Amino acid sequence: MPSHLFADRSAQPPEPGSVDALISQTRRLRGDVDAVRRDTVVDDDAQGRWQRALCDLAVHHLDDLGRHLGQLKEGLPPAPEPVDHPQTTHGASAGPDGEHRRTRVGTAEWNLLTDEVSWSDELFQIFGRPPGSGPLPLDELGSTLFSEDQPLLTAWVTACLVDGRPIDGEFRIVRADGRVRTLHMRGEPVLDADGCTASLWAVLRDVSELRRSRRAVTASHDTLQLRQEIARTEHRLAVELQEAVLPPWRGSLRPHPGTPDTLDVAAHYLPSATRDLIGGDWYDSLELPDGRAMLTVGNLTGHGVSATSGMAMMLGALRGMAMAGIEPGPLMGWLNQLLESSVQPALGSAVCCSYDAARRVVSWAQAGHPAPLLFRGGTGRSLRPPEGVLLGARSGAAYGQAEEHLLPGDVLVLHTDGLTARGPDFGRADGTERLLALAPRFPAARTAQDCLRLVIEEFGEGEREDGACLLVARVGG
Repeated sequence: MPSHLFADRSAQPPEPGSVDALISQTRRLRGDVDAVRRDTVVDDDAQGRWQRALCDLAVHHLDDLGRHLGQLKEGLPPAPEPVDHPQTTHGASAGPDGEHRRTRVGTAEWNLLTDEVSWSDELFQIFGRPPGSGPLPLDELGSTLFSEDQPLLTAWVTACLVDGRPIDGEFRIVRADGRVRTLHMRGEPVLDADGCTASLWAVLRDVSELRRSRRAVTASHDTLQLRQEIARTEHRLAVELQEAVLPPWRGSLRPHPGTPDTLDVAAHYLPSATRDLIGGDWYDSLELPDGRAMLTVGNLTGHGVSATSGMAMMLGALRGMAMAGIEPGPLMGWLNQLLESSVQPALGSAVCCSYDAARRVVSWAQAGHPAPLLFRGGTGRSLRPPEGVLLGARSGAAYGQAEEHLLPGDVLVLHTDGLTARGPDFGRADGTERLLALAPRFPAARTAQDCLRLVIEEFGEGEREDGACLLVARVGG
């Protein structure tokens, strides 16, 4: 638990240099404590054994601190609120004296010759045992342990008493009040004058909170890695789906075979500045069976696989209805109904144009979307939009339809919101004015691709907070 001296400091990422300095200080302090431990004479003196045990615990603390600082330097995520292990649920409850917030150390000695047992006051508190009930004999200590930990303690005690091996391990106990605690035990045999084991002396440390924090750090790191892997997979799927639905499009449409007019079309997707936000923007151009041509751009709210899959669904439905001869206005009504009935609720905006080359007339409808821009003779203007609300915003909404006569050399520009809306201080109107300001440069452009290039140069590839679609159509003659 962090010291109260630091409780009012805001959580700030540590500077790399400060972490390196702390690691160096920890290593120096660890070496100093280790030197003191080596110089401590144990013999049969209880005070010496106590000092040696305290040095061992200090070395363990410093080793833990060194590992945590190393993880901090590597950039591991901060530990979340403590998460209880399934086996230590009861141990997380807080007592009135706040004892779970302190790591306590207690000592014990079991005399094998007289069966006398001596516990420190701290050890009684760790085990939740009233001093009046007396300390536990060595053969009864295992009764407080988890059943799976009992063989470990038995093996450690046997190896210590028979072979003289020191005890250094952890086990879990269940206190009388039902709380589960994790204890770290360091013990060693005390020999008599003949070199035989006379007693077992041990230091027990309550490390429950330390182990719980360590599990939380490990769990948070594993969770973060899993989330990052899932995010990478979803991003890859979203990109692949978008690329499959929106291939680079450039070419000429000849809606009415035998007519001299063609519709030169070029389209492009402009990614967001981070390139991580894959949204539901679309564009499309299609020759229809009745001799007309369909042009459309639109977008759905959201990002990721759900947005791109929804976009693919909407674009597929739009293509099917356009091929069936449905006019842009009614088509928007059907798209609105489709979005209302989809499993994943979302809002969308779209514009759909149907161009009749024989009459040089474009019929179009919109759903809460920026109107197409018409450029003619070095000037530009926005087409007056018919009635239309966002897709999925209102059940049974009606969508109007408008017509515009075009001339050879006219340029239509269709785009999604992301092209012009770049922040709170830069709205749709400002972006539209920037687009219309390109009008004097369009007459020199010989193809739709040239016009598209002018727009991309003006708005740049990395200036948007969100992705955007752009479609340019130029009337031939």
